[in-house]
Amino acid sequence: MLAVLDAFSRERTALTLSQIARAVGLPVSTTHRLVAELAAWGGLERDADGCYRIGLRMFELGALAPRGRPQREAPRPFKGDRYGVTHENVQLAVRDQDEVVFVERFAARDAVTVLTRVGGRFAMPPTGVGLVLLAHAPRDVQERVLAAPLTRYTGHTITDPRRLRRVLADVRRTGFAVSDRQVTGDAVSVAAPITAGDPVVAALSVVVRGSSAAAVRGLTPTVRAAARGISRLLADGLPKTFS
Repeated sequence: MLAVLDAFSRERTALTLSQIARAVGLPVSTTHRLVAELAAWGGLERDADGCYRIGLRMFELGALAPRGRPQREAPRPFKGDRYGVTHENVQLAVRDQDEVVFVERFAARDAVTVLTRVGGRFAMPPTGVGLVLLAHAPRDVQERVLAAPLTRYTGHTITDPRRLRRVLADVRRTGFAVSDRQVTGDAVSVAAPITAGDPVVAALSVVVRGSSAAAVRGLTPTVRAAARGISRLLADGLPKTFS
């Protein structure tokens, strides 16, 4: 199995079953069994073209490496004058099945405390990025999440499926999401979708301490502009790191 994973590289991010078998030097039948086990575990994912790629489970494990975490999670402001955001939590997340996986986070030392971490998973409904990703997820994913029990983290957490359905419709209509103290009692998240062509492949959010009204007024244009900028980079053909 380690040899199967080692067949992938920066230059070979997507491989067919036969390509993996040749790289590993095993029969296709044996390779198929190993690949199937890795895919079931989440170490590999199969795309629409039938090729295999490294799965998010590997990213989650990699984020636990002690030599990598300090560099990735060290407190630092979100850089770039165009974003106009400093000393806050800036998060980038993707959807995996019915959960959010956080793939990057920038934060200053005095930023509001959050429960998320790079490589960590979280439920979609209460988070800003999760609301964006759920609003643009396939219908079967939405219905599955809405049918499941919704965990209450604070007194502001939305646990009524009918209300959540209305919130998701607003997210699709307005192009952004606001999670008002749904995860912790002192944090508000404003999030916007990142696209690669047409589909939404990720979500970007800024998490601040304060009220929903203040967050929406001050952060919505900034977050949406940043998300559009990343989307343009992906559309221009740069590696789709977040897809």
